[in-house]
Amino acid sequence: MASKLYQLQSKACQATQFVTKHGSAYYKQLLEQNKQYIQDPPTIEKCSELSKQLFYTRLASIPHRNEAFWKELDYVKNMWKNRKELNVEHAGVAALFGIECFAWYCAGEIVGRGFTFTGYYP
Repeated sequence: MASKLYQLQSKACQATQFVTKHGSAYYKQLLEQNKQYIQDPPTIEKCSELSKQLFYTRLASIPHRNEAFWKELDYVKNMWKNRKELNVEHAGVAALFGIECFAWYCAGEIVGRGFTFTGYYP
């Protein structure tokens, strides 16, 4: 156990040294590549304005997303009505989608509990 701890500590030191050595260059390169998105001067007022723009833009997109949701729901209802014509491929996609939804639900529950697993522990 102590050797594994030492290996982990060694890897952490190596990662820290790498970030210290190359971190600022990566930061500068990232800013240079994305300079068209940077607001100059970076004031609190400008940040507040941008956050309001994002919020209200997303708010304005709700009707479109709502319409898309109802179209998808109508498609699913139609598929259910014609389930006798359903082939294996469509059934497999539906099953995978259901499993994915359940997995995201389980992951959300675990995250919501602070990454703890609950249950009976004797």
